[in-house]
Amino acid sequence: MRPSLLLCLVLDAIGMLSFTVPLLGESFDVIWAPVSSLIYLRLFGIKRGWSGSILVFLEEILPGTDFIPTFTLTWLLRRYHRPESTA
Repeated sequence: MRPSLLLCLVLDAIGMLSFTVPLLGESFDVIWAPVSSLIYLRLFGIKRGWSGSILVFLEEILPGTDFIPTFTLTWLLRRYHRPESTA
């Protein structure tokens, strides 16, 4: 299953919501970080998604890094990255 671009944009927007409420936002990140990490694993696969899941968790839990659109960047990489052939 490949997630849609719209879903990835929505998930990144949810992660960025903490910027809208200055003090309450960081407490939201404590809840959202593990949830987004699990969602990432589910969307992009457990086999390949472990490193991305850890990055999503760190991006959400660390202050000031919520602006990074991790879900969308992963979608773009998966969509447009072509593995080099080993001919």
